[in-house]
Amino acid sequence: MYWDVKEVRPMDNYQIFVELEDGRKGVFDLKPYLNHGIFKELKDKAYFSQVGVFLGAVTWPHEQDIAPETLLAGLKPVKDSLAEPH
Repeated sequence: MYWDVKEVRPMDNYQIFVELEDGRKGVFDLKPYLNHGIFKELKDKAYFSQVGVFLGAVTWPHEQDIAPETLLAGLKPVKDSLAEPH
C-alpha cells in the first residue's frame, strides 16, 4: 500500500527516519508518545534503537507500532541529502 514503510532508522532525540514504498521520506518525532502506555519503554535509548519494519509498519520487538495514519500525519518531509545515514 502507499503508506508501507520501506526503511526506518533511529535518530537522535527520539526521532525516526522513515522511507515509504512510494518514495516519500521524512522524520517522525516520538517524543509526544513517550509518556503513554506501551510507548514508555521507548525511553530506553538502546530499546528505541531496535526499531524495524514488519509487514510495512514501524515496529519494536515488544509489539509497539505506529499506526499508518499517525505516521503519515506526523511525518515531516526531508530532502534526500538529510536521509543519508550519519
